[in-house]
Amino acid sequence: MKGLSAISLRLARCREFPEGNPHDGYEIVAPIDAEGRLDTAAWHALRDHCRVRRLSPDGATRHGRLVHRAGGAGGATWVFDYDDRTDADDEGGFRLDSHRMAPGEYLSINDADGKLRTYAVLAVKAA
Repeated sequence: MKGLSAISLRLARCREFPEGNPHDGYEIVAPIDAEGRLDTAAWHALRDHCRVRRLSPDGATRHGRLVHRAGGAGGATWVFDYDDRTDADDEGGFRLDSHRMAPGEYLSINDADGKLRTYAVLAVKAA
């Protein structure tokens, strides 16, 4: 869909995975602006098409939505919502509004276990 980008993230190197983990990541469909940041205004118009697919090392895949919600630094935050009926499964990004979605960049996400992990942006292309 016009205005949306497909963003691929994979777990960056860390103590548990010195080489990173290609089986742990996210595939996000979202609007980004000319600077490569998540575009809140475009998200409002395209929110029904903004999705996330969670790739787990155990082979399980979860599907959810990219949601911009009140609260957090700057008055709003981005989260991955997998079940509309509860917030307990939501995964929040650490200042996702200020990070560039460009290959080689890094961003942090609080996973379902509440652990803050760093992910590398592998690719960004038109969705």
